[in-house]
Amino acid sequence: MHALKKNRPLRRIVLASAATVSGMVLLLSLKPHSTPDVGLAVPAPSSSSSSGTSGGSGGSTTTVTKTVTGDTIQTRWGPVQVKITVKSGKLTEVTAVQYPTDNPRDQEINSFALPRLRSEALQAQSADIDTVSGATYTSDGYRQSLQSALDSARG
Repeated sequence: MHALKKNRPLRRIVLASAATVSGMVLLLSLKPHSTPDVGLAVPAPSSSSSSGTSGGSGGSTTTVTKTVTGDTIQTRWGPVQVKITVKSGKLTEVTAVQYPTDNPRDQEINSFALPRLRSEALQAQSADIDTVSGATYTSDGYRQSLQSALDSARG
């Protein structure tokens, strides 16, 4: 009698389960499709500065605003680069110019990591910020690019 006949239902269950598990493992081991590098920004010039004068009561004060782009830091998952704006010696804006966007997972990670890194940098007024859990490489690259931009802005 054949091995998969009615008198051996347990054997059929085991074989069907093994086939299902094998199929799922093969399906989940596929790598996601990479998208073209359309989302990467073109690096801005190294630095630019401008100054303006604001009139107050009885006098005028000069406000210096500098916009500086930090170094491009190569991470395991792609380049990270930030641009900062410093107004009267205070960090007023931090923008990620380049960051990994090659696949949906990169986009998901950076959608929550970059706003947190920006917020911490503005609060700390320095590159001494915490690493975002799950985005270690992006956090490290962000911190290094931020530090290079701050160094350039200070002189």
